[in-house]
Amino acid sequence: MGHGEIDIDAGLIRDLLREQHPDLAGQPVRLGARGWDNQLWRLGDDLAVRLPWATESADELLRKEHAWLPALAPHLPLPTPVPQRLGEPCERFPRPWIVTTWVPGEPADRAPATNGIGAADSLAAFLTALHKPAPAGAPVGLRGGPLADLAEGFARHLAMADGLGLIPEPDAVRAIWEDAAAAPAWDGPTLWIHGDLHPANVLTAGGTFCGVIDFGELCAGDPACDLAAPWALLPDGAVDRFYGAYRPTPDAATLRRARGWAVLRALVCILIGDAGVHGRPGGKPSWGPPAHATLRRLTTTTG
Repeated sequence: MGHGEIDIDAGLIRDLLREQHPDLAGQPVRLGARGWDNQLWRLGDDLAVRLPWATESADELLRKEHAWLPALAPHLPLPTPVPQRLGEPCERFPRPWIVTTWVPGEPADRAPATNGIGAADSLAAFLTALHKPAPAGAPVGLRGGPLADLAEGFARHLAMADGLGLIPEPDAVRAIWEDAAAAPAWDGPTLWIHGDLHPANVLTAGGTFCGVIDFGELCAGDPACDLAAPWALLPDGAVDRFYGAYRPTPDAATLRRARGWAVLRALVCILIGDAGVHGRPGGKPSWGPPAHATLRRLTTTTG
């Protein structure tokens, strides 16, 4: 399913609420954002409605959030959109949807963190709290697994970005990936990870972080995927502060794998950003600048 194939407007959302959650139907509805998988509509002052509108996988991701996030959110030091209600597929809208709490703030791809110390400490506290052993039956996914499983994707994205002239030092990027892929695998317990901590999914206010959204990739596995986030989210010079504050202190192999995740995510976001600059479907121009900054930091800093 492609972007825009489902026509979503305020009238549809009011109808869905009247049919399935009538006690919420009288609140004002207005568009909040159109994300990669879902549209987000404000519902009154304190709630939001998330509806899948593009990718086929969005249905499963919303159900996963509804099942697991309410138990995790109270233990996290940054606000998250906690699912409150589940909407089931119906004739008007043949896909599931959820009602969550609203988290105020600006996405970091449009309002980057500028307070390096505060942002590093805030992100470290959040991931320290999240990265706890996951229970039996917790979801698993590629983002909690070994980098080797993503080698073909990395090579494809690097070739695409290089072919478009978007990567000034492709050999340096490849070297970081190869070192990360050669690092010893995670041998600790399977930990909860967010799995998608790029700048559009982290909110800022006053120069630091004020919320984390979109837990659709939530899964159990290697924390290195999330420990790539400081390279993309923090201002220059703050990455060491993050790793000094995060607990337990990551070992050298985990830091190497985190750098690999960081270059992979940066390449994907660079391509999405370039698509946005050129008006191609699914493109988001604001994703490019933080991704380019990520590669610059990684290729000018030794592991």
